[in-house]
Order: sequence, then C-alpha cells, then structure tokens
Amino acid sequence: MKAAFYDRNGPADEVLQVAELPMPAPGPGEVLVRVKASGVNPSDVKSRSGLRAKMSWPRVIPQSDGAGVIEAIGAGVDPARVGERVWLWNGQWQRPFGTAAEYIALPAFQAPHLPDGVPYEAGACLGIPAMTAHRCVFADGPVAGQTILVTGGAGAVGHYAIQLARWGGAKVIATVSGADKATHAKAAGADYIVNYKSDDVAQAVKDITKGQGADRAIEVEFGGNLAVTLACLKTNGVIATYASSAVMEPKLPFYPMMFQGITLRMVLVYILPEAARRQSIQDINQALAQGALVHAIAETYPLDRIAAAHQAVESGKAIGNIVVTIA
Repeated sequence: MKAAFYDRNGPADEVLQVAELPMPAPGPGEVLVRVKASGVNPSDVKSRSGLRAKMSWPRVIPQSDGAGVIEAIGAGVDPARVGERVWLWNGQWQRPFGTAAEYIALPAFQAPHLPDGVPYEAGACLGIPAMTAHRCVFADGPVAGQTILVTGGAGAVGHYAIQLARWGGAKVIATVSGADKATHAKAAGADYIVNYKSDDVAQAVKDITKGQGADRAIEVEFGGNLAVTLACLKTNGVIATYASSAVMEPKLPFYPMMFQGITLRMVLVYILPEAARRQSIQDINQALAQGALVHAIAETYPLDRIAAAHQAVESGKAIGNIVVTIA
C-alpha cells in the first residue's frame, strides 16, 4: 500500500516520506479500512516534530482522523460491515500506524458509520475536532436554554462547538480575532460575535446576557484567558477547556473560583470514558444525519503533498480543517 511515514522527528519537509509499505491485516475485533481521506490536526504535527514527545516506535504513519470504507474484517466482527462507509478516530493514538495511508486496521469501535451523503473529506474532520467539541459542550449535562461562550470560535474545535451547542438548544457567543473569522463563526451559527482583539469581552458578554453572564465557557486558551473567562461566567458556571498553549502552567485563583462555584473540566479527546465516547458518536452521527453540521475544510492535499499539509496546519493561517486525500 502507499503510505506516508517518518522514521525520525523533525520538520515536515525533511522527515515525511511517501512510499509502498506492507498492507495491514485486521486482527480479532478489527476492521480493515480503505482510507479515502485523512485529517491533519495540530497534535499530529506536534507529534511528528517531536514537540509533544519523542518517537515511541521506529516508524510512524501519522494522523488519527480519517474516513473510508471497510474492506475486510477480523474474527468477531459482523460480516455485514464489509463495504460500510466509516469515519475513524484515535487511528494513531498509542499505536504506530495512523490514517495517512491507503489502508488502516483498527478496532471496529474506532470505525463508526459515516452517514450517507457526508463526504469522506468531512468524515476525516470529525475525530479530534468534533469529539472534543461534543465533550466540551455536553459533559456537564444538557445545554438547552443556556448561553455558551465559545472562545476561538473560528478554530476547528470551536467551529463544531458552536454547531453542537446550537443543536443542543443553546445560544452561543463566540470570540474571534478578525473579520474573516467572524464571518466563519457566524456561518457556523453563532448568535453573537465578539472580537477579542478590539472589544472588552467580559463587558460584551455581560451586555449580551443582560448582566447574567454565560452558563458555560468552552475554552481554547485556558491560562491566557482565565481572568476574562471568569468575568464572563455566572455563579456555578463551567469552564470546559481543551488547550492552554500560551500559558502552559496557569496559576489558579482558587478562592475567587471557589466562591463563584466554578466547575473546571479538562478535556483530552484521546482518553474519553467509553460511555462518553459512545454518546459522542451517537450524537455526532444524529446531527450529521439531520444535516445540522457543516464542515470547514480550508485546504485538501494529495498524499504525495502531505508535508505541505502539515506545514499548512503549523502556519496557523488556515481557517478550517486540513485534509489529505488518499484515493
């Protein structure tokens, strides 16, 4: 099979290669998927560069998200699944061979059904961004009638968080850094847009909520935004955060948070509890089937240009997901 891989950490254009590698075979409980599209996430480029950790295996086929068709099954898997369209998650989590290849073998649970009419390129965007967004939105219960603050509303997770919160019956305030991103977040369904570069975010949220504050915040930059986020929240509000890149070891104002009754939830999509994972898959697929989700694909690249795809993610300039098409 044709696959992208790297044998050492380093810059994308120096370490990523594309060549023929042996095709995997599905083991017990596994499916063999013919990959049609593979999503590139920031975690993939961090792993390849060595920023997150050094290599755990002598060779890595990168990327955890993808979509394709089941072509073969291992023992214990329903034969009726052969030919099924699926989307993929955790393809390269704690294993060496991910979705940047023509084929991947992985546990059947990690290949949920991809509803008819959803393009493979869209399916390749769901694993990390949409599942992270779902957990952030719904981990602390239903959101119907609530006001949700989504920081970084134009980001991959923020884009899905806006849509899933709206799908769940909430009103959404999204923060962005410019006009193009404002348009992007508004198209996703945000009810209100606040430019954090030019506006007083806390005051804007208070004005929008008539002084009440937001019920929950979905936070892309926990440490850097903490003081402002706390000022945006109601008593007994919730912060669900999935990143803190600017301030990696934030100092918590314990007593202000305690007297405000703040719930702090850390979200790492790779280690979701099984019940949460199943609920996420069910809800995402239901929203897909209802046509409630739109997918922001900024750029697509063929497998032979995977280095350029990684560089596009690293640049931070793309508004939307970067996808590698396999076949």
